Amino acid sequence: MSHRKFEHPRHGNLAFLPRKRCRHIRGRVRSFPKDNHAEDPHLTAFLGYKAGMTHIVRDMDKPGSKLNKKEVVEPVSIVETPPMWIVGITGLEETPQGLRTIGTVWASHMQNSALRRMYKNWYRSQKGAFKKYFKKLDEEEGKAKKDATLAAIKERAFAVRVIAHTDVDKLAHKSMRQKKAHIMEVQVNGGDIAAKVDFGLSLFEKNVNIGDVFSQSEQVDTIAVTTGHGFEGVIHRWGITRLPRKTHRGLRKVACIGAWHPARVRFTVARPGQNGFHHRTELNKKIYHMGQAFAENPANAKTDFDVTEKSINPMGGFPWYGEVKQEYLILKGTIPGPVKRVITLRKPICPQTSRAALEQIKLKVIDTSSKIGHGRFQTTEERKKFMGPLKKDKIAAATTA
Repeated sequence: MSHRKFEHPRHGNLAFLPRKRCRHIRGRVRSFPKDNHAEDPHLTAFLGYKAGMTHIVRDMDKPGSKLNKKEVVEPVSIVETPPMWIVGITGLEETPQGLRTIGTVWASHMQNSALRRMYKNWYRSQKGAFKKYFKKLDEEEGKAKKDATLAAIKERAFAVRVIAHTDVDKLAHKSMRQKKAHIMEVQVNGGDIAAKVDFGLSLFEKNVNIGDVFSQSEQVDTIAVTTGHGFEGVIHRWGITRLPRKTHRGLRKVACIGAWHPARVRFTVARPGQNGFHHRTELNKKIYHMGQAFAENPANAKTDFDVTEKSINPMGGFPWYGEVKQEYLILKGTIPGPVKRVITLRKPICPQTSRAALEQIKLKVIDTSSKIGHGRFQTTEERKKFMGPLKKDKIAAATTA
């Protein structure tokens, strides 16, 4: 037998240490994509909410693969992306200690969902929230201060970011129980600093849709906090092997946690502790489909191959989430976090240029069968046609007659 490291490598990447609870629930963008001044000004990130998973059928376009020109079934994730509101703009300058804020200019009106995020006690603060700032913007002194801040940003800024928040009021289902909007800084890339500032100001108090930031078949980075599992042992947390049957004082343990000297436990030894609820970034997730809102297109899951009039919502809705009423994305594979969790979508920081990365995706079928148990029917009409009228339908028909 060869050395153990060739037969059974260790489980769990030590690069992610320490595995402790994340301090926040929204995925933070720690690095934005590299700026290209030759492009037009554009936003580089967006926020969405994980609704659930389903599967799709499409034709693979991958020369050299055994699956080339054949139908494949792939798992996908659904992310609901209601419009975002732009309510502020800020400029950052370079210093030896990193980026520092020059100043921030806010819009003259803000939604209550965004103001709720800025106050600890909304019941006491709602009458006076941002009232002084809004009043100053109507006065000459406030306008002069705003113009001075914008001039300083145009003169000294290294990067320009807009302050955007999600429109949680448009999430139709009540299971979210979310009244506070999620707010983040979104960097503006492309053009010079003056063009970035003008672009950000032009978006004030306007809706920004997912189609204004991303496009079909593009790749995105997903940033989120993973599902929490609480305090776990070394078997589940690190995937180590259980001890033999007749071991003393426990079976699901690490037998030897280190040598006598050095008289300490090395960080490479598997130990129990927090598992899950970690901040994770997954690179280059392919956008398989960009769907319209239900109000604009009730049949927003219909394809050229599958002409059934159906929405993206499976029968019975997505478990623990409800129905998707706003615009949505279909991303390949899984994404971090449980349903309802806010997902940060970022322009790819390491864009790929391979043929697979540039492949144009065209879906044939989007599965909308029930995700509660083993779904059989794609639509309610299909079930009624197969099962026939139910007892409650007969009673309703009799009462109306």
